[in-house]
Amino acid sequence: MTKLPIISSKQAIRALRAAGFEDAPRRGKGSHIALVKRGPEKTRLVIVPDSKALPRGTLHAILDQAGIDKHEFIELLKK
Repeated sequence: MTKLPIISSKQAIRALRAAGFEDAPRRGKGSHIALVKRGPEKTRLVIVPDSKALPRGTLHAILDQAGIDKHEFIELLKK
């Protein structure tokens, strides 16, 4: 079983953008970045905390919100 790597929020955001996510309209203040992906059936909103190292559990939650499995995400990180 492949483990998710420990990555920064900037790397996670870059991979999510490669998957079709874009910046969401400004949602309040703070140290979190909101990304949105609008589809024909569903709109997905993903909140990524701005940090140097995302814990694996947080990254799993982000991937659940995004509807992306970890193997697909690891491939997106390589782009």
